[in-house]
Amino acid sequence: MKTPFFSVICATYNRAHLLKRALDSLFAQTTTDWELIIIDDGSTDHTAEIVKPYEALKPEVNYYYQQNKGFIEAKNVGINKAKGKYITFLDSDDAYKPEHLAIRKKILEEQKNIDFLHGGVEIIGQAYVPDAENPQQKIHLSNCFIGGTFFLNNKAIQHLKGFEGTALNTDFDFMQRAKAAGLNISKTNHPTYRYYRDSGSSIANDMLDDMKGE
Repeated sequence: MKTPFFSVICATYNRAHLLKRALDSLFAQTTTDWELIIIDDGSTDHTAEIVKPYEALKPEVNYYYQQNKGFIEAKNVGINKAKGKYITFLDSDDAYKPEHLAIRKKILEEQKNIDFLHGGVEIIGQAYVPDAENPQQKIHLSNCFIGGTFFLNNKAIQHLKGFEGTALNTDFDFMQRAKAAGLNISKTNHPTYRYYRDSGSSIANDMLDDMKGE
């Protein structure tokens, strides 16, 4: 089987009501050179039924169910299963614009020395989150590293052994370890990753609610 250019990892937990939007946006991409790895982290809703029609549409759709271990572990399981040249992410409550993968593919083909490409987000909803370095303060997402926008050379992310840290600082921690490892990191400003912060169900939103109550 041909090695896909992208492995798209979607870790999900009880988001059947949002997952279709994410998957539809992936299937609407202008490039088809990708595989999808869905890690269902112990969902008790009808996530599996939402996925079935997509499995029938493309053989490179891979669905895995595991006992609930948290999204960090779920993403790392997906990373270990990925076969693509580059690994990226699609959170189950977010979406891609149609040209999202095509733009990144062009950049990565033209600049083959890039190990880690990130950036390019459209924020929908609450634009502030707790600061990973000082959770009592809020920071605008434009000043944050957003994991959904990460594109990593497969060998590079395997070398870093995936994600670590806490639910709040996972992406920040990964970026710091990538810099320390000497990865060639580049940023794009094409805002084609739709980061939905309007559902009220994100970890960051829960922490903001806690801050308001203090």
